[in-house]
Parts: sequence; C-alpha cells; structure tokens
Amino acid sequence: MSTQGTGTRRLRGDERKAQIIDVASRLIAERGYWGVSLQDIAGRCGISDTAVLHHFGSKEKLLLAVVQHRDETDRVALADRLGVARDDLYDAIPGMLLADVCDAMVARNAAQPEIVRLYALLSAEALQPVHPVHDYFYEREQRAIRTYASARCDLDLEPHARARLVLATMDGVQLRWLRDPENLDLVAEWQAASRVLFGTDDAAR
Repeated sequence: MSTQGTGTRRLRGDERKAQIIDVASRLIAERGYWGVSLQDIAGRCGISDTAVLHHFGSKEKLLLAVVQHRDETDRVALADRLGVARDDLYDAIPGMLLADVCDAMVARNAAQPEIVRLYALLSAEALQPVHPVHDYFYEREQRAIRTYASARCDLDLEPHARARLVLATMDGVQLRWLRDPENLDLVAEWQAASRVLFGTDDAAR
C-alpha cells in the first residue's frame, strides 16, 4: 500500500488507518514520540490532522495503536518461525528451548531494523511515568519475562532472573547493532552472545 496521500484512489477507512499507523511508526522510529506531531503524520499521509483524529481520537491513542499493531504483527511472525499457530504461541513456548525462542526473535528483528529502532526509542522514552505508553511497556516487559521464564533452559538461575538476564543481553546486542548496522550482523552478534549464555550444545542451552 502506498503511504503517499497523492494517489488518485481514495482510501477506505481500514486502509487509511493502516497507512496512518505505518507512517506514524516510521516517523516515531526516526524522531521519537515527542519529536513527532499529528501534523507531521497527517502531512506524510496527505490528509489533515483532523482526519487523523477522526480515526484515532488523539495522538496518545494513535501511539497505542502503533505498538499494539506491531506487537500483533510480531506475534504472528514469531509463531510462524517457531512452527506453531498464533493462538498457541504462549502455550507452546514452555515446551521449547529458550535459546530457540531467542534465535527466532533475533532472526525476526534482523529483518526489521526500523521497528527495532522504534521500540528502542519508545522503551527509553516510556521510562517516564507521564509517557502515554509507560504502563503498556511495563506490562509488556513483565509478560516477556514470564514467557521467557517458562521456556526450557539449564542456566543455573531462578527462571525470572534468567529471563531478565537473557532479555538484557538481547537488548544490548540489538542496541549495538542499531548504532552500527553497516558493520554489525545482528544474527552473528547474537549467536556469539548466545554461546556464552547457553553453552555450545543444545543440552547446555
């Protein structure tokens, strides 16, 4: 779908909402939430800011729609990479190796640096209690910790402490990659870190 507002075909409501979410995602990934206005988003879409408000009600609700859409898209993609149905993903992970879940997530992220940048920026901004998605990101992280804690792993740590360590390592590797994507291979960097975390064979992972 084109994200330009200069096309000759008038977009249906669902198409327009998808366009606005796509444009908002890219602009926020570049500038952060506070650096983007409704006018910026509307201008890229070729519509008025009133039209954006018609679909989402407020800038805060648009941001929530952006992260919810991205989370759902990633859930579907992760389930596909792990060979399970989308609705079965969280029930299936406790039977999987944590290293395999991490590998699938990193492979997914390597293909979408713009989205990883979006989440890196929002995650940092949302440390502020007044940020519109502060609570959303807190709950999202707690859910990720519970999910990672449920997967199989022989690391000699309490499951939730283990999950926090693995997530922190993934976040660190991804930040280094975002700073120097031309010279760093995310998958290769993660594999090196994974060998240290989980060991070199499946039994140790």
